[in-house]
Amino acid sequence: MKRKVLALSLALCFAGAVASFAQSPQMGTWKLNEAKSHIPTGSIKNTTVVYTADGDNTKVSTDGTLADGKSNHTDWTGKFDGKPYPLTGDPAADERSYTKVNEHTLTLENHKAGKVVATARIVVSADGKTRTVSMHSADPAGKKVSSTAVYEKQ
Repeated sequence: MKRKVLALSLALCFAGAVASFAQSPQMGTWKLNEAKSHIPTGSIKNTTVVYTADGDNTKVSTDGTLADGKSNHTDWTGKFDGKPYPLTGDPAADERSYTKVNEHTLTLENHKAGKVVATARIVVSADGKTRTVSMHSADPAGKKVSSTAVYEKQ
């Protein structure tokens, strides 16, 4: 009996370890490191980004500020399959798509009325402690804007 309990306990521990290693390095809570980031004045600034599992999907929530300094919260739920899924809370976009490039890299497109309005490349460091988002969009006047946001895993 003790052998069966021990074997079952070891099997459950092994399964839990395998599952935790299989989780995407993107998952978790990320806080903006403003000192390491370059975000132009007047750009949306996401100070916290949270990736969580939601069944077969991933939920991405952000908290930050809009260009006018007002607080902002967005939510997106979907798959990293390159297809657009609804985005709520972002006045500049109504859909977002993520594409998995590799285990540590995603690409992102924000859409408004079916048109791409922003693109980004999201890279998590090999040690999983930092996340860098290189964003390209346009300001309200149509001028191209680029930003780099560096986040630290919490």
